[in-house]
Amino acid sequence: MPKPIEKLEAIAAELHPYFAAEDEAREKALRLCRQIVRYSANAIRAVHRQEMDTARELLTEAHKLIQELNRDLSKYGTLLYSGFVHDAQKEFAEGCITLALIAEEDLPKPETLEVGYAAYLDGLGESVGELRRYILDSLRRGDFSRCEEMLDIMDVTYNILMTMDFPALLIHGLRRTTDAIRGIVERTRGDLTVALKQKELEAKLTDLS
Repeated sequence: MPKPIEKLEAIAAELHPYFAAEDEAREKALRLCRQIVRYSANAIRAVHRQEMDTARELLTEAHKLIQELNRDLSKYGTLLYSGFVHDAQKEFAEGCITLALIAEEDLPKPETLEVGYAAYLDGLGESVGELRRYILDSLRRGDFSRCEEMLDIMDVTYNILMTMDFPALLIHGLRRTTDAIRGIVERTRGDLTVALKQKELEAKLTDLS
């Protein structure tokens, strides 16, 4: 019969390879997440430059990495549901949602993107800031065509996220994101109102002249 020390050493020898493999998976996952964030951020910049094909290509590459990440971490739940993976999924979701809203495409579902529900909602919330940027860029160009539509989307997004009143363990940083959205929406409403009044005044002056 093995002595207790020998048994402990045997158990430790069995556990060590598991943690070594998990650590290796973690290092690879961190690299993948950094690349996903980079692709997603560049895609959003491309959307604002109206380079939609470039944005789609970047998000396609990011999606491939999301799929690889999900496969690699399928055996390691602690890593799959960790903060750094959530953040990468959130950035990817934000990029895809921003592209869909601005390019007037169908909004992708979380299952299509293969991201967690909390990450999807967080990405949806972050996209509100990108819609504000779109509105401000449009106002600078004197293009009012979609500004009110975008403001309505921002409003609806805020109202939807307000209903997701669940513990932070389940929704990660969504509550903090939602709190920030309210200020973004109100500032945007103010900016758009001022711009519309200015446009109306300029039209009246033109008529008088």
